[in-house]
This record gives sequence, C-alpha cells and structure tokens, in this order.
Amino acid sequence: MNQLTLNIPQIDEEATKLKAEKLLDQYRLYLLQVPDDFLPKVTPTYSIVPPSITNEFHSSTEEAALKRLDWEIQRDKFLKRIQRAVNRLSQRERQIIVMLYMQPEEMYDYEVYAEMDLSQRSYYRVKAKALYRLAFALREEVYKDGGTTE
Repeated sequence: MNQLTLNIPQIDEEATKLKAEKLLDQYRLYLLQVPDDFLPKVTPTYSIVPPSITNEFHSSTEEAALKRLDWEIQRDKFLKRIQRAVNRLSQRERQIIVMLYMQPEEMYDYEVYAEMDLSQRSYYRVKAKALYRLAFALREEVYKDGGTTE
C-alpha cells in the first residue's frame, strides 16, 4: 500500500517564543517612542533652483507632519494587533503577558509568579505556553527550515 506522506513543516518552538517576546518588547518601545526624525526642521534651506508650482509638499514641517501621521497610524495598528492577540489568550496567560510586557512599569518574573501565587515551575510553563500561543495568534510562528508564516 502506498502511504500518504504530508510535508508539514516543523515549528521551532524556542525561536517562535523568542519572536513573540521581541514583538512584546517592540510593543513596549512603541508606547514610549517618538522618533526625532519626525520633528520638523527649524533651520531654513536655501536653493538656487526656482520653486515650481505643483501639488507636492515642499515644507519640512508639512513633510514631518505627514511622516509622523503615517508612523502613528502604523504604530496604532501594531499596538491594536498585539492587544487583540493577547486578549485571545487564557486569563492566566494574559495576566502574565500583561504584567511582564504591557505595563508602564517593568516587572521581573519572580515578582509576577509571587503576585499570581504560582510556583516557579508552573509560572514558567504557563509563560512559555502563552508566548507560543501569542506567536500563533499573531501568525508569527517560526519554522525549523528558517521560514515564517509571512
């Protein structure tokens, strides 16, 4: 008999969890970050090229405002995407992720498991599962051949 074989890619669990952690770190940074290059230039620029009348923006203030608006929209989409994915986790998993990564004040693992009244072993097991499931909710899992879902 011919047996059907499926080429299902193997998931790299550790790399998947690391990717989820990196996304959560990026989430925290996005909450705090305002890049300097989006600020308008104060110094005028001079040119010997005569100005042309077009619909293009030439003001550095206008360009900075548009660039900042685009960045704000991108950032908000990213933040909402992370929040929706975290809300899909179980209550205990969600609590760990929120306490560790989504609060303004940083907490350490030992503080979280003490506050949640979990043993260290149970805590790390739930945390690992939460990061793994979060990566799947975000469609950011990493496969052993080096590929991702994107």
